[in-house]
Amino acid sequence: MIFSLASCIITAKLCTWAICFLTTSEEVQKKLYEEINQVFGNGPITPEKIEQLRYCQHVLCETVRTAKLTPVSAQLQDIEGKIDQFIIPRETLVLYALGVVLQDPNTWPSPHKFDPDRFDDELIMKTFSSLGFSGTRECPELRFAYMVTTVLLSVLVKRLHLLSVEGQVIETKYELVTSSREEAWITVSKRY
Repeated sequence: MIFSLASCIITAKLCTWAICFLTTSEEVQKKLYEEINQVFGNGPITPEKIEQLRYCQHVLCETVRTAKLTPVSAQLQDIEGKIDQFIIPRETLVLYALGVVLQDPNTWPSPHKFDPDRFDDELIMKTFSSLGFSGTRECPELRFAYMVTTVLLSVLVKRLHLLSVEGQVIETKYELVTSSREEAWITVSKRY
């Protein structure tokens, strides 16, 4: 029950933020459109083809990072660890301030810029994976959200050009899952 509820909330917010970021970057949207057309052509969306959408995966990772989708995280320590002079015993609940880590300019050059191309770097993907956003430690709710958002973006971006509403400022509200303070609006036009 908790998995279902968490999955729905995270999925809705990931879809919303991904669409918002795509409306602000014509270049990213164009590159995603080209990848979707190359992978799917006129064929159906299948799990095997979704796996081939590498740039879409980068867009979603960058959406999670830039929006600070989950600003805090908690995890039980697998092994005993040490930070400076402090020992962290095995099975200690550790809270991660992901909203801070995901905006650290030492790790993320131009941290406030939406730039999916930064995930071409394997070191960046490793850093992102170690935080639980992909790879073997990825939370199941986020895996579900990535799949649903990929399908949504594949359908929308293939058919529609997503545009921002002129003058709209989206303010962020940080909770367990980050959202916008007010409704976010977009405009669309047909691609064909």
